[in-house]
Amino acid sequence: MSAGAGDARRVSPLGDELGAIDWAQGLIPAVVQDAGSGEVLMLGYMNEEALAATRATGQVTFFSRSRQRLWVKGETSGNFLAFKAAAIDCDGDTLLILAAPSGPVCHRGPRTCFGDGPRPAAAGLAFLAELEGVIAARAAGAQPGAASYTARLLAAGPRGAAQKLGEEAVEAALAAVAETDERVVEEAADLMYHLLVLLRSRGLTLGQVVRALEGRRGGFVSG
Repeated sequence: MSAGAGDARRVSPLGDELGAIDWAQGLIPAVVQDAGSGEVLMLGYMNEEALAATRATGQVTFFSRSRQRLWVKGETSGNFLAFKAAAIDCDGDTLLILAAPSGPVCHRGPRTCFGDGPRPAAAGLAFLAELEGVIAARAAGAQPGAASYTARLLAAGPRGAAQKLGEEAVEAALAAVAETDERVVEEAADLMYHLLVLLRSRGLTLGQVVRALEGRRGGFVSG
């Protein structure tokens, strides 16, 4: 979609990485991607005003070609898109918008405007970050008599969380040797959950673990 050599290019005055946007045709497509899962959520169109409103308000805003006005995604349904970041393609005429959806994106109900079809592998892994968020919320009510199992476990501190993690690790190892694949998966899920609880009890995050793994990438490849 690059402009030809003879086209009049009107470049955005934005003084950052988005400053090379070509607004010659007034509107450019904006692909919206879930900042957490990586799923493509929808395609909309933006003009300069819509992009400026998106960045200023933190809510993804488009230009409606049918209504000929700006519209905030979610202004009717309540399912807004929280703006996280943006990038422009190499030709300067297509935007990539990273956003966090507050609910289903499609007006017909599915989570994306492309239906509830196949999801990228990253979408499944992103659930771990969601689970980490739930555990963090439970930490606010961490006390020995709490109704939440997670809160009670966090109230026991790193020592209690570590003891439980050790028990789950043994159960996972035993399942791997003597039980069905389904059972191994279930025990591995328990192990992962309790690892997240332990990390939270120490004030650590899954992101820190991922960065440590990324730092060892060369060793994994060559080893």
